[in-house]
Amino acid sequence: MTTAAATQPNPLPSRFYAKADDARAFAARILVANGLPEEDAGAVADCLVRADLRGVDTHGLQYLPHYLKRVRGGLINAKPSLSLQKVTPVAGLLDGQNAFGFVVATRAMAEAIDMAREFGIGLVSARRSTHFGMAACYVLQAVEAGFISLVFTNASPAMPPWGGRQALLGTSPLAAGVPSGSEVPYVLDMSPAVAARGKIRRAAKLGQEIPLGYALDAEGRATTDPNAALNGGVVLPIGGPKGSALSMLMDILGGILSGAAYAGDVANQFEVFDRPQDVGHFFLAIKPDLFVTREEFLQRMDTLVRRVHDCPKAEGFEEILMPGEMESRLEATRKRTGIPYNAIDVAALQKEAANAGQPPLVIANAPLES
Repeated sequence: MTTAAATQPNPLPSRFYAKADDARAFAARILVANGLPEEDAGAVADCLVRADLRGVDTHGLQYLPHYLKRVRGGLINAKPSLSLQKVTPVAGLLDGQNAFGFVVATRAMAEAIDMAREFGIGLVSARRSTHFGMAACYVLQAVEAGFISLVFTNASPAMPPWGGRQALLGTSPLAAGVPSGSEVPYVLDMSPAVAARGKIRRAAKLGQEIPLGYALDAEGRATTDPNAALNGGVVLPIGGPKGSALSMLMDILGGILSGAAYAGDVANQFEVFDRPQDVGHFFLAIKPDLFVTREEFLQRMDTLVRRVHDCPKAEGFEEILMPGEMESRLEATRKRTGIPYNAIDVAALQKEAANAGQPPLVIANAPLES
């Protein structure tokens, strides 16, 4: 096990590995050093590291320095005082006070689950929030508590409505989770875009091309240059008008319903530094035993999962997976081998630790266990 400082030259490997617990502790320490209460720092760290564990590294620890820049600039409120405003016994509004979206979303889902536990269903709408990372974090929060869930959010403009070439809609994720019995749960987390902007930013950072079909440049032409996509270009909706329509729905339920920014007015966290984002979220938790017993519901889910797995396979396929199953397997693997981070991201993280007077992230030069 070695530690790498940001000031080291580049003789070390281009990829490093960190234990999940070490990564969480590291992130929480840096966040506390930047003004977050310990509980909130833990919520942010948990979501960032879980994204890395599940292979969604576009929403993981690599963005910690960026979030801290927004905290120091007053664009993310490090110490909100969140309070749910009950509208009905099963619906509430959460003013995020420009706090970390991770903190707002974790609290909102907890409130929705509490309502569902008592009344069978719980809905929380949130406004004045910020980017909340991997949407699967919050459906997993519900699944692990035994509840069905839907999670929506809107986002800053990155995608045109179908047929357009100017960014208006967000790459706003649609997420859902359903517990099962002895089989894997259903965990959906999808963007209405062909590719998340995070993948394009990552390609630009690493000097890589993006596949044709991901994006258009500023002139509305297909491009493989991530910088052309980011500088005045747009990402494309999945399935043409279908992805475009789904993004509009996320804007309606995340932004219009909550009173948050919408229709292209959500601030881009990477480009706008003179005002908060005002992201809107939607969280729905449902008790699975509303119409059948819990045992029957879980058995029925297990039957569905087994039939999906056992379905005759098309040519070229070795197995059929449930939504979220591939990410769950990767999470189990990375808990053993460690989470891989590239040298550029490690250097930025170690620099944040040094600036905060905190110990560096403990890393290894090779997987911790094969």
